[in-house]
Amino acid sequence: MVGKLVIVESPAKARTLKEILGKGYTIKASLGHVRDLPKKELGINLVDFTPKYVVLFEKRKVIREIKEAANSASAVYLATDPDREGESISWHLIEASKLKKDRIPIRRIVFHEITKEAIEQALQNPRTIDMKLVNAQQARRLLDRLVGYKLSPLLWRKVHSGLSAGRVQSATVKIIVDRERQIQDFIPQEYWTIEVELAKSVPENRQGTFRALLIGLSDGTKVAIPNQTKANSIAVELIKASYTVSKSQTKETTRQPAPPFTTSTLQQEAWRKLRFNANRTMAIAQQLYEGLTIGDEGLVGLITYMRTDSIHVAPSAIAEMRDFITQRYGSNFLLSKPRTFARKQKFTQEAHEAIRPTKVFREPSQLTPYLKSEQLQLYELIWKRAVASQMAASIFDITTVEIEAERPGSEKGYLFQATSSTPRFLGFIVLYIESKDEDEEDKIMAPIPTLERGDRLKLLQIIPEQHFTQPPPRYTEATLIKALEQKGIGRPSTYAPILATIQERRYVHKENGSFHPDELGFIVNDLLSEHFPKIVDLGFTAKMEEELDDIARGKKVWVPVLRNFYTPFEESLRTAFTKINKISFSQPTDEVCPNCHQPLVIKKGRYGKFLACSNFPKCKTTMPFLVRTGASCPECGQELVQRIGKKGRIFYGCSAFPKCKFTTHYKPLPKSCPKCGKLLVVYRKGLAKCSECSYKHRLVLEEANTE
Repeated sequence: MVGKLVIVESPAKARTLKEILGKGYTIKASLGHVRDLPKKELGINLVDFTPKYVVLFEKRKVIREIKEAANSASAVYLATDPDREGESISWHLIEASKLKKDRIPIRRIVFHEITKEAIEQALQNPRTIDMKLVNAQQARRLLDRLVGYKLSPLLWRKVHSGLSAGRVQSATVKIIVDRERQIQDFIPQEYWTIEVELAKSVPENRQGTFRALLIGLSDGTKVAIPNQTKANSIAVELIKASYTVSKSQTKETTRQPAPPFTTSTLQQEAWRKLRFNANRTMAIAQQLYEGLTIGDEGLVGLITYMRTDSIHVAPSAIAEMRDFITQRYGSNFLLSKPRTFARKQKFTQEAHEAIRPTKVFREPSQLTPYLKSEQLQLYELIWKRAVASQMAASIFDITTVEIEAERPGSEKGYLFQATSSTPRFLGFIVLYIESKDEDEEDKIMAPIPTLERGDRLKLLQIIPEQHFTQPPPRYTEATLIKALEQKGIGRPSTYAPILATIQERRYVHKENGSFHPDELGFIVNDLLSEHFPKIVDLGFTAKMEEELDDIARGKKVWVPVLRNFYTPFEESLRTAFTKINKISFSQPTDEVCPNCHQPLVIKKGRYGKFLACSNFPKCKTTMPFLVRTGASCPECGQELVQRIGKKGRIFYGCSAFPKCKFTTHYKPLPKSCPKCGKLLVVYRKGLAKCSECSYKHRLVLEEANTE
C-alpha cells in the first residue's frame, strides 16, 4: 500500500502539499483537465445532449499513473481547486481512471488556502462530488462548443480561416466595438470655464492665494459659456467686480476602505497600479497560491484561492488582521468591531473567501529575498488591500467657500466656488488607497486660507480656459473587466482567457493601454449581430450566466437549458447559411492587378488587410495593403506606414523596407517637430513628443481625432 493518494491539478501545488502532508501520502498532479470533447467532431448528441468525452492524448500517461497509484492506496482524496472547474476535473478524473467507490474510498476535499491548518481541516471534513457544480461546468462547456463549432465554419467561409466565435468572447468584442462607434460618432462641443485667483490681500510671493471656479449667478442661475466671445465679455465684467465671501463652511466626511480583492477587482487594480494584464495577474497569483519557498518555512502558500467572487473573510483571519493593526499602527487605527462587506451580485459563492494573505504577519518586506519582483508586487497589493479593509476610516474636513463677484450696476453678481480637503485622521490610507479609472479621477482640492463670511478679497488673475466635451474613453484592462462583471458577462475566472483570445484572433488590439477594435472585429461583430443577435446580445449572455448559476444551485436541470438554447440557435444557423452566400466583405479599389489587369480588392487576412485580384481563383495575385501615415521616415525620407507584428501588435515602419528598417511603436504625426524638424509621435493620450529633442506638444482637437 502507498498510503493515501491525493490528486491535485498542478505540480507546484503537489510539491507544497507533499511538504505539508509528509509520509503516508502520495501526491499526483493531473496537469489540468484530463478529458474534453473531441477536437475533430462536435462530440454532442443533439437529441439528448449527451457529451462524448475523450481522454486527452497527452494525459494518457497521467491517467495510467493515477490508476496504478489508486490500486495500491487505502483512500483517494480529490483535492482539485474549490470551484466549478475544480469540481469538474475531480469528476473527470474518477470517470477517466475508472475508479470504483466500492473498491476504494473516494473523497472530495476543498481548501481555500494551502496551509497546514486548512489542509488538515479539509481532510477531517471530506465530502462527495457535487454534481450540481459539475453539471454547471458541463453546460458551460457544451454551450461554448455548440456556438464555436457551429459558427466558426460560417466565419471561415465569409471572412477567413482560423476565426472563432463564442458566447462570452463575441459579447466582449461587441462591447469594445460599440464603444468605438460611440467615439467615432461623437461630435465635440466647445465650452469654456473661468477661474479667478484671489487673496485676502495682495501677497508678495503668492502665498495665501487660491482659485475659485465660476458656477453661475448669485441667485443660482447657471451661466453657459459656449465660446471665447462670451468668456471675454464675462472677463471684462469680472475685472470691475468686487469680491466678497458669501458663505464658508467646513464639514467632516469619512472615507471607508475597499473590501479585500475578488478575482475581478484584483485584475482591475493590478492593471491600474502595476500595469499587469489579466493573464499575467492570474499567473502570478497562481504561483502565490500554490506555494513558494520562503526561507526556513519551506514551501508556503502565500495567498488564498485566487478565483473567487466572494468578499467574505474568515473570522480567524480578521482576528489576525486586527492584532496586526493594533501592534503596528495602534488602537486608534482599529475599529471597535470587525468590518463586514456584502456583495450585490445575485450569485456569490460565500463559502469561498476573498483573496487575502494566508498569514498577515508575513509582511511583504520580509519576503523580498525570496520572491521575484512581480510576485512581491502582487503579494504586496493583496496584503495591503486586505489589512486596510479592517482599519479605521479616514476622516477629512471638506471646506467649501462661495464668493460673490458684485457687478457695478447689476443686482445679480457672479458666484464662484472653491473647495479644499484637509485630512483630520488618515486611517486606512496610511497603508492603501484604491486607484481610480481615467473617467473617475479624484479632483485635486488645493488648500484654501481661513476665510469667513464678509471677508473682502483681492482679484489677482482671471483664467478663462477652453474645453471640448470628450467622448467616452476606450476600455482598458481594468474598465473592460469592470464592465463585464457589471453586465454579468462571463465569470471572473473567464476574463483573462477571453481578453487574451480576442487579441490573438486579431479582433481587437491594445494601443497605449486601451482596447481598439480591428477591422476584423467590426466585420465579425456586424456579421454575428445581423444573423445571430442573441450571441452578441449582452442581456441574453447575462441571462445564460444566471441559468448556469441556477444549475450550480440545483434550481435548474442542465439538459433542458441546453435544449432551450440550441433549438432557436439551430434555426438561426439555417437561415444565416442561406443568406450569407450573398454577402461579400471585399472592398473595391482603383488599383489593377499587375498580372491580369483586373481590379484589385481589399481583403482581410489573419495578419490584417491585403490586396488581392478580383479574378481569384483564376489569378492568385496578392499584394500588401499599406496604411499610410503621411509622416516621413527620419532615416531615408520615405513614407512611414502602419504594420502589424506577429503577435498582433501595431507598429510603424518605413515603406522602403527591407532597404530601410526604421520602426517605432509610437504613432507618427504628419507634421515635423518645430524645434528640430525631426519626427513627431503620439506618446500619450492627447500628447505628442519629438523623437529626437525634448519638445513636447499637447495635441489640438484636429490632431487628437487622428490618434
